[in-house]
Amino acid sequence: MYRLAFIGFGTVGQGLAKILRDKKALLLEKYGFEYSVVAVSDFKLGSVFQEDGIDIDTLLKGIERDGNINGYPSGHEGWDALKTIRHSNADIVLELTYTDVQTGQPATDHCRAAFNTGKHVVTSNKGPLVVAYRDLQNLANQKGVQFRFEGTVVSGTPIINMATKDLAGCDITCIRGILNGTTNYILSEMEKGTSYEEVLKRAQELGYAEADPTGDVEGWDALAKVVILSNVVLGGNIKASDVQREGITGISLNAINTALKDGYRWKLIGETRVQNGKIVASVSPQKLPLSDPLASVMGATNALTF
Repeated sequence: MYRLAFIGFGTVGQGLAKILRDKKALLLEKYGFEYSVVAVSDFKLGSVFQEDGIDIDTLLKGIERDGNINGYPSGHEGWDALKTIRHSNADIVLELTYTDVQTGQPATDHCRAAFNTGKHVVTSNKGPLVVAYRDLQNLANQKGVQFRFEGTVVSGTPIINMATKDLAGCDITCIRGILNGTTNYILSEMEKGTSYEEVLKRAQELGYAEADPTGDVEGWDALAKVVILSNVVLGGNIKASDVQREGITGISLNAINTALKDGYRWKLIGETRVQNGKIVASVSPQKLPLSDPLASVMGATNALTF
């Protein structure tokens, strides 16, 4: 029986909780995975800790009804994230707080606290991987716990596992691809003659883009993923400042139409390669020939080439 603690319980956290609830029998039967959620801590919604397990359905219904966790009928309330990590009886910390690729906080401190108390970490947060991957992985190894972060790069596509395990016998020297679905959707829709402003508004309505879309359209999200791939797959030790970055805001409808007439298509490409023993990494809009495999990837879709 694995005891889980959710640190961050927004869209991703609640989505994962619903999957755990709905797939409980399947996870046990197919994978032998039996779990109990013992703690949830969210800086907006509140917190609850119950060592013998929280009923996920009751918790989710309470949030839907009250807009917070405080109405859960039992357990300890009011614990912040670090107290929850250090003092709960969880075996696995699910770090699902907001991403800050500049500082890596507060998620980096959450990961360190978990490792120092002998807990495994599973995270979808790019911040700690961008800022402190090597230190965190070394600490996890030292403490004999696991650090899992597949969800940080192209969501549910198992890129990290494939590159480090399935392709373990290969010498990967370059990774190149579409690492941000929002910008790919925008560029795809602009080909239909819709302006950047109109497509961005639609992307926000569909939930592809945030209210502040800077992280996507200026290339910061793709940059974070390039750093992670550089360090985890290619064995580098680069920082965000080492990656050349340019977003898509300078690409006009005219530029898109002209490229198509000439047999090209604009894509925001993240790339990292080993060159003369060093990592060279970038994020930039590129005019790809239609024969390039990445040129045919449309909509809010990611794709990588190795």
